[in-house]
Amino acid sequence: MRVKLIRHGVTAGNAARRYVGVSDEPLCPEGREAAKRHEKDPSLRRVFVSPLKRARETAAILFPNAEQIVVDDLHEMDFGAFEGRTADEMEHDPVYRAWVDDLCRGACPGGESQAEFHARIAAAFTETMRSREEDATFVVHGGVIMSILWQFAEPKKDFYDWITPNLGGYEADYTERGGAPVLQNVRMIP
Repeated sequence: MRVKLIRHGVTAGNAARRYVGVSDEPLCPEGREAAKRHEKDPSLRRVFVSPLKRARETAAILFPNAEQIVVDDLHEMDFGAFEGRTADEMEHDPVYRAWVDDLCRGACPGGESQAEFHARIAAAFTETMRSREEDATFVVHGGVIMSILWQFAEPKKDFYDWITPNLGGYEADYTERGGAPVLQNVRMIP
């Protein structure tokens, strides 16, 4: 079985390099146009999506005939007080600096820690894939893709090695080992 993980198109926040986690931004005009120029698959019957507008809008453009199955817990990380701000805007914020110096592992004030985020993503992905017998396509967020691949791809790589551009993604062979997902032969897709 094959799994495709596709990142949504560009939003205004992405273009401005803001932390866009749980903010429910739609695609910006440039993101919408880029998605329209991207290869479409009208034959896909079902696509799994984050509940956020940017993922659902991208899925509707790329897979116009697919039923969207919303997986609530596959939304992006909650950046709490950092949400909607840029790194440049926070460069002198001691709380932000401490978070970055800890490789962004701790909890964002009012948001999630990396450990909480990874646990949520692992549970949602595992449950969605449990007992599946057909290929699965997901339109989600960059951090979600990074988390899935960091946790389940073989061979193992660092979390930040899986950074994915807007409308980019990965395709992999899916199996299970001991009830846990395993992604092998991971290949980047344009």
